[in-house]
Amino acid sequence: MSVLLEICVDSPEGLAAAIAGGADRIELCSALEVGGLTPTPGLIGQAAVAPIPIYAMIRPRPGHFVYGEADIDAMLREIDAMRSAGLAGVVFGANHADGTLDHTTLERLIRQCDGFGVTLHRAFDLVPDLDEAVETVIELGFERILTSGRALTGIEGIDDLERTFARADGRIKVMPGSGVNIGNVETLLKRIPFTEIHSSGSVDAPPLSEGARRLGFETPTQKMTSVERVRALKEFCLRA
Repeated sequence: MSVLLEICVDSPEGLAAAIAGGADRIELCSALEVGGLTPTPGLIGQAAVAPIPIYAMIRPRPGHFVYGEADIDAMLREIDAMRSAGLAGVVFGANHADGTLDHTTLERLIRQCDGFGVTLHRAFDLVPDLDEAVETVIELGFERILTSGRALTGIEGIDDLERTFARADGRIKVMPGSGVNIGNVETLLKRIPFTEIHSSGSVDAPPLSEGARRLGFETPTQKMTSVERVRALKEFCLRA
C-alpha cells in the first residue's frame, strides 16, 4: 500500500510544480515562510480546476493561533469561500494561550465545514498534553492531524510522532510534516507506519532582484517547489 503525498504550495508556479511532480493532494496557502496563510482568490481559482484534491489553509494572519472574534469571523468567511470555489477541504487550528486546543473555536469552525474534509494543522504542536489533544481532535471530528511531533521538524519530533500515532490507534490519520524530505522520509516510515506525509518539496529560490530583497519584498529564505523533489518523494511513496 503506497503512502499518500501532500505538498504545500503558496504560488501558481508551486501549484503547477506539485501537480507535475505527482502530488496526491495539495495544501494551498499563501506566505509559507510564516507557516502558511489563507491563499489568495486568484490562486484558489487556479487550484479549483486542478486534477487532485485541494485543501486550503484557513489562517487569516501570521503569528499565534489564539483567535479573537474578528479572526474567527474572517475564518468562517474563508471556509465559505473555499466551499464556493469547490475545493475538497480546509486546514486550520486554534489554541488557548496555554497551548491547549481551543475546543469552542474549533467546534465553531468545524460546524462551518459541513461536507468538507478537515485537517488540524500544527497548532497541535503547541499542546502540553498529547494524549488529551488527540482525544479532543477525534471528538471534534477532524480527518487528520498534521504534526511535527512538537518539534521544529518531523525528524526531531519522531518520539512524539510515534506516541501520537499510537494514541490515535487508527481512529484518525496522523500526517508528519515540517522538514520532511527525500533524505529523511525513510527514517520516519521505518519507525512509524504513516499512510500520509506532508512536504513542501522545495529548494532555495535564486534571488531575482536585489532591490526587492533590500526593501523587504523578498525574504532571504525564499523557497520554490521543485518538480524533481516532489517526483522523488512520490516515487518513494509508491514503493513504501
